[in-house]
Amino acid sequence: MNDKNIKIDLVDDADNNAEPGQEVPLKESVSTFRLVATLAVAGALAGLLIVMVNLHTKPIIDKYKAEQLALAVYEVIPGTDYYRTFYLVDSSLSPELPEGAKESEYKRVYVGYDADNKLNGVAMSRGESGYQDIILIIFGYSPNTGSIMGMKVLDSKETPGLGDKIFKDMAYVGQFFANPATPLIPVKPGAGKGLPGEIDTITGATISSKKLIEIINHALEEWQPYFDQGLPQTSVNPAAGEVTP
Repeated sequence: MNDKNIKIDLVDDADNNAEPGQEVPLKESVSTFRLVATLAVAGALAGLLIVMVNLHTKPIIDKYKAEQLALAVYEVIPGTDYYRTFYLVDSSLSPELPEGAKESEYKRVYVGYDADNKLNGVAMSRGESGYQDIILIIFGYSPNTGSIMGMKVLDSKETPGLGDKIFKDMAYVGQFFANPATPLIPVKPGAGKGLPGEIDTITGATISSKKLIEIINHALEEWQPYFDQGLPQTSVNPAAGEVTP
């Protein structure tokens, strides 16, 4: 067969379906510029929507976090009537920040007072890497006795059913409310020697439960020198704007 006699017509499928003599409409090509512009506009609108939602919800979220933090402070330093926030400014604790300073840039502790305006305890928040992710806790400490007053896990993504026992196992959590001496000593259940700072770790969650103890010890190592300088008593009336339960 002579290839020169073969004629191949390449036609669109739509052409094959056309009736004889019917005009086949030309396909409209899509402009690359129009496509990019459409995507850009859609992206800008989506971004604007996200910003607007964030502006609306952020104050609500911040208020909720502040309320939960306040409740946690009272939980980990039992007997506290009100507390004040002290910031680490120029190597000393201060109830005030420098003018124009951003609060988020300063480390802080929460000093609790009883109904007689006497120092009751100090709450500290600290986060460190655990087995899976950051473990964020807050705990209470008595500078007068050198003992732990309580502990609460604020955020943790440790393994469900195992690592999450650091806040679900009430026997473990309860040990921090029994005024253990510091520094804390992690021990395997049943292997303790009766020392005042011993904390039984959790079988099956040894790493997470031991890490939580380390977080407390590390926080005290950092803050103890400032506590040794002396924490102020106060005569401020809680009704005058101090944080109260």
